[in-house]
Amino acid sequence: MAVVYLGLGSNLGHREKNLSQCLRELEGLDCLRVIRKASIYEAEPVGFKNQGWFLNTVVKIETKIPPLSLFYLLKGIEKKIGRVKGKRWGPRKIDLDMLLYDNMVMSVDKLILPHSELHKRRFVLVPLVELNSRLKHPVLNLTFKKLLKNIKERQEVRLVKREWKS
Repeated sequence: MAVVYLGLGSNLGHREKNLSQCLRELEGLDCLRVIRKASIYEAEPVGFKNQGWFLNTVVKIETKIPPLSLFYLLKGIEKKIGRVKGKRWGPRKIDLDMLLYDNMVMSVDKLILPHSELHKRRFVLVPLVELNSRLKHPVLNLTFKKLLKNIKERQEVRLVKREWKS
């Protein structure tokens, strides 16, 4: 079984409900198992700043599905929840990103592992470090805790909810 970390985010509609629906969709799949979920954090947007703040979290799963198949499955969940194509880094009802797939390093089709922006984004590093503070970036060979300390950008990320359910 592969250990995979997924990033979930939402800044349109009922944000927490969108994250919960996404988690329910993941938990309803026979091809993977949700192991742990981080707290929910609220973060100011990155890139396109003129939009609402995001709720973000990270979920740890186990699966036997190969990375590209999992990628397309995740895109299907986004579509089911109501994500529509829009501006890059723009507002969205749900964003479901594969951050890490074991220690795999790959770039194929639209999938890059580890996620290309992972080490630069406080809103994803904070919940990732909460789940596993000793986890290392497979390319940079630094812990995500160390990468979080090294981020220069002062994006605000604040805890919203420690315990949450699907």
